[in-house]
Amino acid sequence: MKPNLLLVIASSLLLAPIAVAEKDKHDHDHDHHHAMAGPNGGRVLHDVDPHVELFVTKDRKIQITILSEEGKAVAPGDQSISVICGKRTAPTRMSFEKKDNSFISDKTLPAGMNIPTVVQIKMTADGKKETIRLNLNLEDCPTCDSLEYACTCDHSEDEEKK
Repeated sequence: MKPNLLLVIASSLLLAPIAVAEKDKHDHDHDHHHAMAGPNGGRVLHDVDPHVELFVTKDRKIQITILSEEGKAVAPGDQSISVICGKRTAPTRMSFEKKDNSFISDKTLPAGMNIPTVVQIKMTADGKKETIRLNLNLEDCPTCDSLEYACTCDHSEDEEKK
């Protein structure tokens, strides 16, 4: 029995560095997107390429801005965008039209401060439609001047305290 136990221990010690190296490699293969503000102060969505900024206007409409690699607004092209948000039993369906250097929704957000939202973006006429699910939290961030949905603060310490 002792030789088997020694074999298990020795194997574990030999394989542990490989497992750690694989975990580190896996962690670094991911795209880690740190929160960054868009040119209008909205949330940058990294799920599409090029990235876009989602911004909630003062009148509660959604503005989508296409971004360059440098994070600057670029003129919209042939993109098509739609949003469904709010309660499942009574969703608000938005379509978008070009306005200035962005796309603006035809409707306002439904009432409330935490709004489940599904954004669908097609970057080119023959491109794949990307679906992005998020919660638009329109409450003020306690540590910066942004609304929570667009906040760039690191709240990881706040989550650890809960």
